[in-house]
Amino acid sequence: MGTPFTHTTWQVKPGLEDEFVERWREWAEWSHRQGLRAHARLLRDVESTGTFVSFGPWETVAAVRMWRGESGYHERVARLQELVEHFEPRTLEQVAEI
Repeated sequence: MGTPFTHTTWQVKPGLEDEFVERWREWAEWSHRQGLRAHARLLRDVESTGTFVSFGPWETVAAVRMWRGESGYHERVARLQELVEHFEPRTLEQVAEI
């Protein structure tokens, strides 16, 4: 199995983008302490400024499952949900690199 990554697409409510970035940073810092292998990334779509994509690598899929099971995870995601219209979290595995 390749390196697991978490990946989420976020659609942020208009006018709340800056607050979303701040709350996401807090969540990512907490996530790093929970086992995120490297620094998480948050990208913003230049054509649709309310659309963000976040991703980061993990040691194992089991670590991702443990992270998502933590009470702190749900608390922080709830804070992000206040600012978004919808989001799509995924767990992916790397299968190729060039």
